[in-house]
Amino acid sequence: MRIISGLYGGRPLKTPKGKTTRPTSDKIRGALFNMIGPYFDGGRVLDLFAGSGGLSIEAISRGMEEAVLVEKDWQAQKVIAANIAMTKETSKFQLLKMDADRALSQLSGEFDLIFLDPPYAEDVIVKTLEDLEGLGLLSPDIKVVCETEKSVILPEQVANLSIWKQKAYGISKVTVYVR
Repeated sequence: MRIISGLYGGRPLKTPKGKTTRPTSDKIRGALFNMIGPYFDGGRVLDLFAGSGGLSIEAISRGMEEAVLVEKDWQAQKVIAANIAMTKETSKFQLLKMDADRALSQLSGEFDLIFLDPPYAEDVIVKTLEDLEGLGLLSPDIKVVCETEKSVILPEQVANLSIWKQKAYGISKVTVYVR
C-alpha cells in the first residue's frame, strides 16, 4: 500500500498483520478521494477506526490540516505511529489509543471529514453518527465517509445527515453522508 496523491504521494504505508484490521486498498482509497475531493483547502479529519491510518494520512497529503486517528488495537497503533512518522509532519496528527466510544467523549471542536470503517458496520455507524451530531463534532460542511461490505444497507438519513454518494467497489461499498 502507498499514499496515492498529494504531498506524500508515492510513499509506502505499512499495514497491520493479521485479520483484526482491514486496510482500505489503494484502488478504493483513490476512488474514494476522487468522490469526495480529491483535494482539500484545510480542515480537520477524524478516523474513528484508523487501522493503518492510511485514510487520514491520505487526507492530510491532499490538503487537510489536522487529523485525529482513533485505534484500540495495539498492533495497529504501532503501525499507525510508523506511518505518521513517515510523513515527517507528526504535529499534524494525533493518535488516540482507545476505542471509539471513549474517544468521542474526549473530542472537541468540529470535524470537516470523518472516516468510519468499523467492524459490525451498520449498527455502529448509525449510533456513531448520532453520537457525533449530539456532541457537536460535525462541521456545517461535514462529509462522513463510511466503508462497509457491499451487502450492508445504511439508512438514507440519520442524525441530520443524508446519503450524498454511494458506490460499490468489489465486495466493499463507500457511502458518503452530508448535511
